[in-house]
Amino acid sequence: MQQHPLSGRTALITGASRRKGIGYATARELARLGASVFIHHFRPHDEDQPWGADELDAVREGIRSALVPGAVFGDLHADLRDPAQIETLLDAAANLTGSLDILVCNQALSGGDGSIFDMTADALDAHWQTNARASMLLTAGFARRLRARLGQSDATSARPGDRLPSARPFAKPTGHVIWMTSGQLDGPMRGEVAYATSKAALAGITKTVAAELLDAGIVLNTVNPGPVNTGYLDADTTDRDLEWVPEFLASTPFGRFGRPDDPARLIGWLCSDAGSWVVGQVLTTDGGFTLR
Repeated sequence: MQQHPLSGRTALITGASRRKGIGYATARELARLGASVFIHHFRPHDEDQPWGADELDAVREGIRSALVPGAVFGDLHADLRDPAQIETLLDAAANLTGSLDILVCNQALSGGDGSIFDMTADALDAHWQTNARASMLLTAGFARRLRARLGQSDATSARPGDRLPSARPFAKPTGHVIWMTSGQLDGPMRGEVAYATSKAALAGITKTVAAELLDAGIVLNTVNPGPVNTGYLDADTTDRDLEWVPEFLASTPFGRFGRPDDPARLIGWLCSDAGSWVVGQVLTTDGGFTLR
């Protein structure tokens, strides 16, 4: 097995501002596999959460320490609700090494949600803009830049059912995109209607966007990480009652919630040549949580 299967590639991971988060674990995993890494962070979001914001210098150093010789690191603050900042972020990530090969859309809005009984247009719009729309615009910008770098013809406007010109067949993928969804298909997510709606949109459109990206040789998959403790289930940083946790965990196959490294390892494999035969799938990595 190749020790550094992502050597020579550059990855952008959004939502990587906390050392307890999936974005941070994914950035370190891709770095360990050989990639140069560019992360996006938006610290004001974390400052509003019960777990608070992390020290960005510690985040940066943790990722740098995972880089292999020759790989480089960069980062940028951006509010991905603003389409202009999405373009700036993509340019900055591509300028790190001159190319951008991997995109992991890990950003997500926490809080400000509710049940269907107290749902508001503002809550729906906020989650849509951050979770779904930003991922779609990031992917579109990533794909356009990759096509231009490879000298592929510009995409034309498509009517329903149209296929765009393609340079296929490809010897190997030209790029990889990972979206993040949630467990909205595994059971109810009470009190998280806006969040679940935005994540369901990504899961629902995965096959359509994956099919279009394949015309440029880009592989898209969507990952449902299952319940991962990123700090919201720690006693000192939670905003909920945790008395139920011990009994609940005793009913799960491995007696624990997911750790950020669990989905990160799947993402790393999906972005490698070895995982590139998996295309357009919504993949759950939850340790059998839904089978308990």
